Amino acid sequence: MIHKTAIIDSKAKISSNVKIGAYSIIGPNVEIEENTEIQSHVSIVGNTKIGKNNKIYPFSSIGNDPQDLKFAGEETKLEIGDNNKIREYVTINPGTKGGGGLTKIGNNCLFMVSSHIAHDCMVGNEVILANNVPLGGHAEIEDNVIIGGNSAVQQFTRVGRFAMIGGMCGVVRDIIPYGIAHGNRSVLQGLNLIGLRRKNIPNKEIMTLSKAYKEIFKNKNLTDNLNNLNENFKKSDLVLEVVNFLEKDKKRPICTPFSK
Repeated sequence: MIHKTAIIDSKAKISSNVKIGAYSIIGPNVEIEENTEIQSHVSIVGNTKIGKNNKIYPFSSIGNDPQDLKFAGEETKLEIGDNNKIREYVTINPGTKGGGGLTKIGNNCLFMVSSHIAHDCMVGNEVILANNVPLGGHAEIEDNVIIGGNSAVQQFTRVGRFAMIGGMCGVVRDIIPYGIAHGNRSVLQGLNLIGLRRKNIPNKEIMTLSKAYKEIFKNKNLTDNLNNLNENFKKSDLVLEVVNFLEKDKKRPICTPFSK
């Protein structure tokens, strides 16, 4: 069902069973797949592809120009997967030429009221951004991350899988997979044990990760700690994921228990 007041460009590719509410605007280069619901007063423009079974609430702005002074109108893209809920006043920008030209969002995410996903961000599956959470440009948010209300993620920051960030936190350092961080400026407080248990990770694997965490962050000499980490720990997929995250090339420093 498409409301008679909706403005849809004739070049847009809209599946036959998509719902579009009153006064919404759909641009010429937009593609929307089956069973997605666009409620009233939504703007979707740019080279934007939206998958199946999404629900987009009123006054969201999807695909409009990046908030980057270097953006000069070049052709870039925004891709949104399936089964996402995009609440009121959410803004999502496409990529920029300098950042790879693509903003990409996975499946089964929840973006609460007034959250923002900036240009060239990569957001995984089952991510939750609470109210008023902005992601700066080029941020990488891996699967199953939860970011609490009014927290802000600085540009180029990485947040690893299953990490949890408390509310009103300035995230200016990379957060390891399975980590939990909060504070005025993000400080690593330990592991997201609740999240691990909710995903039915066996207790034995959680204990191994907990022991490795203590060794990795036993002091500020992170490089030495990684080099001296017992090889038996690296037989654990969870530990190996954290180690690989820490050793990967990065734009931001790592959030640690010693962060200030």
